[in-house]
Amino acid sequence: MVSALPESVFGEFDTGDTAWVITAAALVLLMTPGLAFFYGGLSRGKSVLNMMMMSFGALATVSVIYVLWGFSMSFSDGITGNSDIGGIFANPFALFGSDQLMNTATIDGKEAVVTAGLSIPAVVFLGFQLTFAVITVALISGAVAERVKFSTWLVFTVVWATIVYFPLAHMVWGGLVGGGGIMGGGEDGFAAWMFGTTDGEANVAPIDFAGGTVVHINAGMAGLVLALIVGARVGFGKTAYRPHNIPFVMLGAALLWFGWFGFNVGSELAADLTAGKVWVNTTAATAAAIIGWLAVELIRDKHATSVGAASGIVAGLVAITPACGNLTPVGSLILGVIAGALAALAIGLKNKFGYDDSLDVVGVHLVAGLWGTIGVGLLAQDTGLFWGGDYKQVVVQIVIALFALAFTGILTTIIAFALKPLGWRVDADEEKSGIDEAEHAETAYELA
Repeated sequence: MVSALPESVFGEFDTGDTAWVITAAALVLLMTPGLAFFYGGLSRGKSVLNMMMMSFGALATVSVIYVLWGFSMSFSDGITGNSDIGGIFANPFALFGSDQLMNTATIDGKEAVVTAGLSIPAVVFLGFQLTFAVITVALISGAVAERVKFSTWLVFTVVWATIVYFPLAHMVWGGLVGGGGIMGGGEDGFAAWMFGTTDGEANVAPIDFAGGTVVHINAGMAGLVLALIVGARVGFGKTAYRPHNIPFVMLGAALLWFGWFGFNVGSELAADLTAGKVWVNTTAATAAAIIGWLAVELIRDKHATSVGAASGIVAGLVAITPACGNLTPVGSLILGVIAGALAALAIGLKNKFGYDDSLDVVGVHLVAGLWGTIGVGLLAQDTGLFWGGDYKQVVVQIVIALFALAFTGILTTIIAFALKPLGWRVDADEEKSGIDEAEHAETAYELA
């Protein structure tokens, strides 16, 4: 096929890197069913199917729109050569449908594919990034468990991904394929404005290796906004909401941990030394976070719970996500144990402040995501405040964290109110009797 894309985006690809990133994409895709088990087990038995369906619904809707316009909004400027829109998002129509990524060209007598400067075909990069968009949207569902109409949720997934996720992904990661983005390390970003540039790159580049801002602060803040606007479950503050299936929670945590190696290690986009370092750092931080969470439980509650261990796994994975490529193993242990302890303490905030973050999206993803994003500014090898650097890295990290909070918070608020005419909540009687029966005409357990 004759391509209208610039010749510069075509090239040869590394088969080893390509095979690894395809595998990593499959691992990240597995995280969404893993999340369904994790959230499903934490919910009550009369709501488990709805909780799992919210994850699978997000998988369906976000996958479709990512292929149609999501990838184009996030990365097309670096591939087509067109300018982005204010460093915030790229043209959604430039690569609409993603067909152009399948184009080939003959360069120096050899067939070349669209690589956009990567060692992998751009279509493989699309598949990898698609899975990130899916899991980010699915994460939000835990904040409004057991009370939201499934139809309204599906509409929300499309609108939120388009207005919030795709632009934020562009702002942080657009530079991966030669594009722009005001939260990246290019000359038009925040970091360059604050501390100058050298050869067109920021002297102090923001660090978000695999999604502290794009995924976890983003999902956690959106979850907080929805929890506040949608309102609490019937009986919140009076009823004890206990997980109905703790083995599901443990299974979900195990699948998430397994899939997260694709998430973090795959973000290197190559099978190399850094990928190995990321694997070790991810494991170290996660293991340390389990210890941090259980230590808080033992001191505060005099016992260590299996739900606490599973939640510690997720908190550690969240915290190491932005930092996994920039810490030493010891730095990862420090980051992880603090993440586990902070998240264990933070889940109590909903009771203190009266918002019903049903499955602790705020306590785990927002708090641990903030700590990981800012903590890498303290612990990053060579540039961290406590690890050979100075104050500049942590300042940049605080700025991008605060921007992500404000960007997501404002836009999610607008979206949540805009969708109110559709009706966010099921009827109170339906909620009491069970949202599975009301929304899906099914129950998880038929007991004779």
